[in-house]
Amino acid sequence: MEDINLDTPDIMDAKEAAKIWGKNNGYVRTYYKQNPDKFPSGSIRKFGQAWVVTTKGMEAITGMKDPRKNK
Repeated sequence: MEDINLDTPDIMDAKEAAKIWGKNNGYVRTYYKQNPDKFPSGSIRKFGQAWVVTTKGMEAITGMKDPRKNK
């Protein structure tokens, strides 16, 4: 089984991801409900009440590279 590094900044909650990409707080949740097939496999998951998304997932739905890497 492959190890998953939870310390990576490439895994974040949906609200944090939306803020980083300049979107509203509910952007990821709403986008997923309307277009679940747009997220690459394994790039989004709900844990209890929290949505967790990867950088790869955000780049796929926004069409923008990670803004943190432009600094």
